[in-house]
Amino acid sequence: MNPSGEQHEIVSGDLRAVVTEVGATLRCLTAGDRPLIDGFEVDVICSGGRGQLLLPWPNRIRDGVYEFAGSRRQLPLSEAQLHNAIHGLVRWSSWRLLDRSSDRVRLGITLHPQPGYPFQLDLTAEYALSAGGLRLEVTATNRGTAPAPFGCGGHPYLKPAAELVDGGRLRVPARTYLEVDERLIPTGRRLPVDGTRYDFRRSSPLGDTVLDTCYTDFDERLVEFDGRHLGWDEGFGFVQIFTGDTLDDEHRRRGLAVEPMTCPADGFNSGEGLVTLAPGASWEGGWSIR
Repeated sequence: MNPSGEQHEIVSGDLRAVVTEVGATLRCLTAGDRPLIDGFEVDVICSGGRGQLLLPWPNRIRDGVYEFAGSRRQLPLSEAQLHNAIHGLVRWSSWRLLDRSSDRVRLGITLHPQPGYPFQLDLTAEYALSAGGLRLEVTATNRGTAPAPFGCGGHPYLKPAAELVDGGRLRVPARTYLEVDERLIPTGRRLPVDGTRYDFRRSSPLGDTVLDTCYTDFDERLVEFDGRHLGWDEGFGFVQIFTGDTLDDEHRRRGLAVEPMTCPADGFNSGEGLVTLAPGASWEGGWSIR
């Protein structure tokens, strides 16, 4: 039995992708023999969030606590070392197959009400390959009777041409980044990248720069790294760039995580970028890799 469940392979030309039952996770993406993402093997558990979908919130929530519609909620502390709730509630759940063809696959899951998130969402994820690359479309529909807070994110790691990200060139056309505290929670300040080590507005060697940084105020909705491009829809106002320095030795700095997010860390509390889904309402958005 594969740790990530059923494997859904799609192909278009020389492009090949595999999406897993567990988490509707993008496990691999290749062009011929060349990997475009740093994924994981079929016989291991996904680590570092590789290719996972981050729903119904991306990134962290301080202490797992938030207030919404006058009620205080407590989420499980899935990042125990920093005492945060991280990356949503569906990464390790089984998603059911809804539709499939040779070059696309659509998976779905119902997120039922639970302590900390007493809302019901129907979620779908459709991956499609074409000559232009891989496109992912996510939809969320509120099936409950009360408004629900919602955020969406993804966690693909772009694979460098060399063994480590150090030799890659990075372009992030963003004017500001979010200042964070020691628990990687935003302080509320947007700081200009100009004159800092976070400034990659022009394509530059990454070198030994360490990033776990949320960028915003983009002039273009894309990030370029070593010939890989990740672009996103207008609803994603934030992108976390992570060089993987806190991962284990096997995976440290082997891929560059480029994480499009509709809201930043602690968005359930700050309200920044937060989507409020009315009963019966839907949200949709996505990103592409080429």
